[in-house]
Amino acid sequence: MTAMSYEQAADHVTATNPTFELSTANIRGVDYTVYKNIPGDVAAMMRASREAMDNGAAEYLVFEGERWTYDGFIGDVNRLAHVLSTQFGVTRGTRVALAMRNCPELLLGMMAIASLGGVVVFLNGWWTTEELDYALQDSAAKLVLADGDRAARLAPIQQSLGLTIIGTRDAQTPQHYGALMKDVGDVAPPDVTIDTDDDFAIMYSSGTTGKPKGVVQTHRGVVNAVFSWLLTFVMGPLIDPPEDPDAVAPRPAVLIVTPLFHVTATHPSFMLSMPAGAKVVVMPKWDARKAVELIRDEKITRFLGVPTQSADLVVAAREMGEELPLLTYVGSGGAKRPAAQVAEIAQTFKNAAVATGWGMTETNAIGIGMLGDEYLERPGAVGRLYPAVQELRFLDDAGQPVGVGEVGEITVKSPCNMREYLNKPQATAEVLQDGWLRSGDLGYIDADGIVTIVDRKKNIIIRGGENIACLDVEGALHRHPAVAEACVFSVPHDRLGEVVGASVQLRPGQSVDEEDLKAFLRDHIAKFKVPEHFWFQRDPLPRGTTDKIDRRALQAACLGKDKANA
Repeated sequence: MTAMSYEQAADHVTATNPTFELSTANIRGVDYTVYKNIPGDVAAMMRASREAMDNGAAEYLVFEGERWTYDGFIGDVNRLAHVLSTQFGVTRGTRVALAMRNCPELLLGMMAIASLGGVVVFLNGWWTTEELDYALQDSAAKLVLADGDRAARLAPIQQSLGLTIIGTRDAQTPQHYGALMKDVGDVAPPDVTIDTDDDFAIMYSSGTTGKPKGVVQTHRGVVNAVFSWLLTFVMGPLIDPPEDPDAVAPRPAVLIVTPLFHVTATHPSFMLSMPAGAKVVVMPKWDARKAVELIRDEKITRFLGVPTQSADLVVAAREMGEELPLLTYVGSGGAKRPAAQVAEIAQTFKNAAVATGWGMTETNAIGIGMLGDEYLERPGAVGRLYPAVQELRFLDDAGQPVGVGEVGEITVKSPCNMREYLNKPQATAEVLQDGWLRSGDLGYIDADGIVTIVDRKKNIIIRGGENIACLDVEGALHRHPAVAEACVFSVPHDRLGEVVGASVQLRPGQSVDEEDLKAFLRDHIAKFKVPEHFWFQRDPLPRGTTDKIDRRALQAACLGKDKANA
């Protein structure tokens, strides 16, 4: 078999495989390329995937000592949907929040809400009570499924917001998942009509305005993203023909290690598992040695985490003497890997294709990706645009396209793009224009179609895969009575990529030490957002020609000062 190019393989599959046949759809007044024959909504995708799961008999979900077949998983989804519908009035359009660590109830809750036509509101599990309060008011969700820690953080605002909390796992709440599900027998799937352009979920993304923005995702957006990833799997053997075409590949199995309130875990890991016929193994929290054991024992083929996790995995596997020969994919999302790490992964897991990618909550995680030899040769790049329903262009500051090799803002047109930022029409209009989503990331495309990201227009710090808005941290700092002004910026970190630093101007006659300020901040923002480095000064922070604080100059001065003092 002659190997095809990336473009040839995409054209061949979309022309010959009915699943990936292309069509055009008008969505909110804009024409998009879409897949013609894929399921119209997330619940329909789940039901249509049953055949790929050995007609429901295949083992599907593993968590600690608990296991579900695919039919068992769907059965629990239907039962939970019945409970939510009959006892809590969840129907089409009802917003229901999920607040918990990785666990089966999060996945079951997501699919049960979706199957009723409800809207899933994902709450960051590390948020403080104050941050949870903001998102629940913003989303207007009144029903929340929460584990013990999250239920405790919700308790102070339960009455004021009129919340009903269904406890999961270790939660001590009057309404509890286990008791509600106990006496529910087999029930039919919900008989609900869901439009493909109905809202599926609200995921909160760190924005540049200080408060997180609710990214509204539609069913069409999610399913088109999932089938775009699936398309690349079908393309794989055409691009890189196997040595033995008759050899039976092991069943795909994915280990989910990143939080399921992030799009990296929900979409290209969990959602993709359904039509891909993959087993899903979920870790409640990251533990590199445990991950190695699970990959070995559960025959995991696919690992997707943030760069720090793949680095930890390499160290643990080497220490344990495990080669993990069934591991065929080690992907990364959320942040860029150091180039040296790419080679280390390839050397450690010799049967695995090392992969990277770029996507956003706003794009349902789909975007650009690359793996294998191409990535090893260009570890600083993010890859090629995923086919076949996306378009890509790079814009200058005036909004005009730039040429090949020239730096511009990455802009994507796709049916996978979000519908809007919830309750923020101005912010929506700034990034969504005629179907094109302006990412805020700066990069260029070369003559081979490979994209490299060089900078961010947005004031975002990516700490180990968690996005942190500088203005969010600055807003919390400004609440302290001793702080006159503050500026937040990234500080390089060997393991996490970057962490939060802050330069703080104190008010005349006021004083505060670093530890007291950190303790104050932990009451207002999640722990991962709290600066790890502070620079205190009495003088005003430097400003540029527009009288705005010169963030980059201040960052350079602070980091240079530290280097000089080292």
